[in-house]
Amino acid sequence: MTLASKIIETERLTLRPFTLEDAEDVTNLCDNYNIYKTTLHIPYPYTLENAKEWISSHEINRKEDTLYQFAITDKDSGELYGSISLSNRKNHQNGEIAYWLGEEFWGRGFVTEASKAMIQFAFKEKNFHRVFAYHLKINPASGRVMKKCGMTYEGTKKDHIYKDGTFHDLYCYGIVNHK
Repeated sequence: MTLASKIIETERLTLRPFTLEDAEDVTNLCDNYNIYKTTLHIPYPYTLENAKEWISSHEINRKEDTLYQFAITDKDSGELYGSISLSNRKNHQNGEIAYWLGEEFWGRGFVTEASKAMIQFAFKEKNFHRVFAYHLKINPASGRVMKKCGMTYEGTKKDHIYKDGTFHDLYCYGIVNHK
């Protein structure tokens, strides 16, 4: 199976590659100030062109084996909830998990379920030694997700992110594969 066709299933979710047909749904979910303010790389306002450009970048990432990006969807209906990705730092045998979820789907455990699946993908299929993730101080819910996935707090990068005229702390969590 190629990475381009890679699908991961969990109890409630299907993690699958994005297609350009997802662009409108991505736009509707991401054009939200609350998502913008709690993430590092999502612009606001978020346009259909942003979504198409972002989705179009996935193919090169797959071909270069540098980033695995998956749509988080409902296992039964196929409804798009959000996105989860895992970088591939080949020289170090580790990668970073990053995610976003449409606000109407917050608090239902979807990101925790998807993150656990991505950690298993990293350790079992990619043979990574370590997985890590960051969250902004203003997004403690993301830190709770990381803890639920077995990650431990590793430190704070003080005033590491400058966003909207303010410096923000960045918290780091990680987990090591003890095979």
